[in-house]
Amino acid sequence: MTTQISNLSKPLIDILMVDDDESDVLLTKRALHNGKLLNVIHVARDGVEAMDYLRQRGDFARTVRPDVILLDLNMPRKDGREVLSEIKQDPELRTIPVVVLTTSDADEDIVRMYNLHANCYVTKPVDLIQFTNIVKEIKSFWFSIVKLPPQ
Repeated sequence: MTTQISNLSKPLIDILMVDDDESDVLLTKRALHNGKLLNVIHVARDGVEAMDYLRQRGDFARTVRPDVILLDLNMPRKDGREVLSEIKQDPELRTIPVVVLTTSDADEDIVRMYNLHANCYVTKPVDLIQFTNIVKEIKSFWFSIVKLPPQ
């Protein structure tokens, strides 16, 4: 699923959101919608779909490489830990920044994800307003401050 938010004054930013929770996907889209960037948000519902998207397999043969990945940890079929490991071991994918955005605040998850070379780890708050604010902060940092690698 792709959502495009238009604003012709800024360059197009492609985001791959890997999350099986529809409410989190909708909240993230809503928070990103309020910005001044042209965002295209692609959604993968689990890790298998995410890797198919990134490797342009099957239904995703014509996808574009995302500028950043928002990755949940706990998903069916292939979890975020496995996805991050695959991404960072692949020379063609490893330069894509991966933001782990998950409900887990377990120290072992945080340490493991950084050991797998996550670019940052953010715990999803339960509160709707806090969640929206965190997504806006992620967007501000990754798309206003950070220089992303060319595709």
